[in-house]
Amino acid sequence: MKLATLNDGSRDGQLIVVSRDLSQAHYASGIAGRLQQVLDDWGFLAPQLEELYVGLNHGRLRHAFNFDPKQCMAPLPRAFQWIEGAAYLNHAEVLHKAGQADSAWEPPTEPGLRQGPGDAFLGACSPVRLASEAMGIDFEAQWVAVTGDVAQGVNAAQALEGVRLLMLANGWTLRLLGAQDRFHSRPLTSFSPVAVTPDELGASWRGGRIDGALQTMWNGRKVGHCETGAEMSFHCGQLIAQAAKTRGLRAGSLISTGPVSNQDSRRGYSCIAEKRALEQLESGQAKTAFMAFGDSVRIEMKGADGLSVFGAIDQDVLALNEASEDAAVPA
Repeated sequence: MKLATLNDGSRDGQLIVVSRDLSQAHYASGIAGRLQQVLDDWGFLAPQLEELYVGLNHGRLRHAFNFDPKQCMAPLPRAFQWIEGAAYLNHAEVLHKAGQADSAWEPPTEPGLRQGPGDAFLGACSPVRLASEAMGIDFEAQWVAVTGDVAQGVNAAQALEGVRLLMLANGWTLRLLGAQDRFHSRPLTSFSPVAVTPDELGASWRGGRIDGALQTMWNGRKVGHCETGAEMSFHCGQLIAQAAKTRGLRAGSLISTGPVSNQDSRRGYSCIAEKRALEQLESGQAKTAFMAFGDSVRIEMKGADGLSVFGAIDQDVLALNEASEDAAVPA
């Protein structure tokens, strides 16, 4: 099934069920008002939502309405835990070689993790407001697993059983703040309008990996069409197991893959930092500038049928106090 959260003026929004083709939606208020409620009681509430989803896809619900991603918050507008992983080692290798050419690359045997702010996330179409272009504004196209309760010390296979939903993310990063200010360099994260259960992906969900292509558009130009499955060095279960190594995870924890990256540079890039690193390695100088106010980014994955799986993250970058037409759409 596919789930989203409509903005109703509250911090956690209103849970809705969305049709497979993302054209129609229906309120889930008779079952649950918020997505966190469903994650807390998945075994009881998820089957009821699935029944509603089937009825929506078959056109049997009288009160269905047109789905508009611009009216959506993040599927989970705030989370108990937000952990960014590093599943695509090609990304780390490229950045290492560009920044430390005199040091040999040694791939890690375990996935790296870092904790990010989970108290508020941006909706897929919410503008991104930042204080200065001089901070080095960058996007990071990645995908995310939403977990149920995961016990401390689980292995990777057991951890996969805790995956409840999948969605896309854009991890906004301020590259020029540097290692000395890691707290402020990761200010915001945006999520796709829709979260989906793994079964929606069919054969494309295999062994904790999504076999698909993540497309990134920057100012209307396609800069990335990266394969998400084959070069994922650590699968989703390994990321979750690593996060649960010394403590259990509560339902509603988010574990991301980090930026998707492929060895074949013709597939493009999922973040500007990687493009700049490749330029550095090729010519000795990074040429691509970071984002400017007025820029836009669109991140999307389409299935074999050509339909958008999660809906698109489609955002503009604005100066902190700049007005916009969609200013009423909340973070």
